[in-house]
Amino acid sequence: MTQENEKLVVGGVAPEFSLPDQNGVVRTLKEFSGKWLLIYFYPKDNTPGCTTEACEIRDTWGEFKKTGAEVVGISIDSVESHKKFGEKHLLPFTLLSDAEKKTVADYKVWGLKSFMGKNFFGTRRTSFLIDPQGKIAKIYENVRPAEHANEVLRDIQSLL
Repeated sequence: MTQENEKLVVGGVAPEFSLPDQNGVVRTLKEFSGKWLLIYFYPKDNTPGCTTEACEIRDTWGEFKKTGAEVVGISIDSVESHKKFGEKHLLPFTLLSDAEKKTVADYKVWGLKSFMGKNFFGTRRTSFLIDPQGKIAKIYENVRPAEHANEVLRDIQSLL
């Protein structure tokens, strides 16, 4: 089986990460231990779908906080790009820069994509709900940006 085809599974341990946030502070998976965590991977700052997804999470942030859950968005964009994106849209959660593409590879979300007849490598819009013990509780593939935040909130509330 090739690495491209290997997938993470529900019940498996979430891969560790160590990435700079939008302020240049290195953040790790371990620091979220004991809390529910949504890790959402997205293709690019300031693109229509990614902006919609981020703003939907922002608009439901109060509900996420009520559950005690944390949220981190990860893309291969730079720290500076994340800072501008977060400030422009008043995002209250952490954005992590995976410029070296290690974490997107570890989470198996980097791969061949197609858009308007062109094939290219990029980040697949995929999210992982991590339980307080660091295990994958749910995997969201082919995420619909406008609906994702409420879908995740329903799942967290049903799992609490």
